[in-house]
Amino acid sequence: MNTKEYEVIILGTGPAGLQAAIHGARSKVSVLVLGKREQSSIYRAHIENYCCLPNISGDELLQQGIEQARRFGADFIEEDVLATSMKDDLISVTSERGTVYNARSLIFTIGITRNNLNVPGENALRGYGVSYCVDCDANFYKNRPVAITGNGSAAVHGALTLTSYTDTVHLISEKINVDELLERQLRESAVKTHEGRKIKEIRGDNAVQSVLLDNNVSLAVDGVFIELGAKGAMELAGFLGIQMDENFRHIEVNRKQETNVPGIYAAGDICGPPWQIAKAVGEGCVAGLEAARYAKKFR
Repeated sequence: MNTKEYEVIILGTGPAGLQAAIHGARSKVSVLVLGKREQSSIYRAHIENYCCLPNISGDELLQQGIEQARRFGADFIEEDVLATSMKDDLISVTSERGTVYNARSLIFTIGITRNNLNVPGENALRGYGVSYCVDCDANFYKNRPVAITGNGSAAVHGALTLTSYTDTVHLISEKINVDELLERQLRESAVKTHEGRKIKEIRGDNAVQSVLLDNNVSLAVDGVFIELGAKGAMELAGFLGIQMDENFRHIEVNRKQETNVPGIYAAGDICGPPWQIAKAVGEGCVAGLEAARYAKKFR
């Protein structure tokens, strides 16, 4: 297994992650930023309420931030993270290519989950067969047919995970967009792939019984997993025992952006509203400085 070492790892390339990378790298620690720029919520936005930059696109703002952090020495790898773990004081993250990166400090800046399908039956059957977390709920579907929908690494990795629990796994995707390794694993698996399709409706009386695709094909399933985009904070933070709010949407932090787990920090939208760039940048600054200070203790 390929393993690489850093002092600080940052998950997410939005404003909070980029500001954390700038301050972390300027603090003279080795910094790695993992994530894809286009997954940031501001990537396609036009920004007019951020101080001193009244007319800039989200994509341009992010690109400038990446270049700035790189000038200070931060490394960037455009891969999603599939798993996190911690042993003693060493934190490990596994990317979609299977590379393991170790660090002393970790900063979550991956935003909030915006992964609703917004199709008939989704809300009514939420918790009755509709799930948003394979790692949390796969065990409930042993030997039962399931469907999973999404285009990215979370959906493909989730589909592969589900094959350990059941023989019938349907992956419904408009266009699969993952690393070559994950794509090959998918092709070699028993997953039934419906590419170029999307879910039109989730059906069932008191529990999920089927999904209707946009070509009017109905698939009989007992569960539907909605995994849009990359792994969400709930799954990745859950592996590490990080405390979240009662709705499992936000990571709880103090004024130093510290979580309940030493060495792990969070900043930006994942820490709760208001969901504004200015707040994200401020929290990213604090998290970057504090994570660097913590990591230096192990030199």
